Amino acid sequence: MSKREYIAVYIMASRKNGTIYVGVTSNLIRRIYEHKNNLAEGFTKEYGVHLLVYFEPCETMEQAIHREKRLKKYTRQAKLWLIENNNPEWRDLYESIITGFP
Repeated sequence: MSKREYIAVYIMASRKNGTIYVGVTSNLIRRIYEHKNNLAEGFTKEYGVHLLVYFEPCETMEQAIHREKRLKKYTRQAKLWLIENNNPEWRDLYESIITGFP
């Protein structure tokens, strides 16, 4: 895996307290770019879900998939709490992963 590829589970939103989407990827930067530019067919394109508001880097895809399945079972309120606790301003985190992802 190159230095620019990050396995992660992530949450995207249409706006603060708007529509949210939970996903998993082996390349976070590429996948968010696809969502933002409507290159990914489906839910995020249909509902305008383009803001990366939360993500968790994972060591393996198996770990990421397991975490994604758990997050998808969370209530909406629990997902909102997770976002608010880590990103209270609901900033789009995409630029930060391009310029300063650890």
